[in-house]
Amino acid sequence: MAQARKHSKTAQRGLVNLRMAQEDRNIIDRAAKVAGKTRTEFMVEASRRAAHETLLDTNLIVVDEKTFDQFRSLFDAPAKPNPRLRKLMNMKAPWEA
Repeated sequence: MAQARKHSKTAQRGLVNLRMAQEDRNIIDRAAKVAGKTRTEFMVEASRRAAHETLLDTNLIVVDEKTFDQFRSLFDAPAKPNPRLRKLMNMKAPWEA
């Protein structure tokens, strides 16, 4: 029974072959070792993270003209003064402190 489950998990996985410079492979192997992961685990995790970031950076939200105008007016409006904003604006930048 456990073998059947293992086999079905294997059937769901695919193979990806990559060609890369030896120095790239070496640094990936070093990083994977430090992270306590296999090369495959490390590369899949890093690729998935990069894919999510790329998709999040390229999402398109389509709205009607009225909704877009409301959004634009809110976005373009100056910030309303409040205690937290005043405190932030009066803080020195970390590199100035």
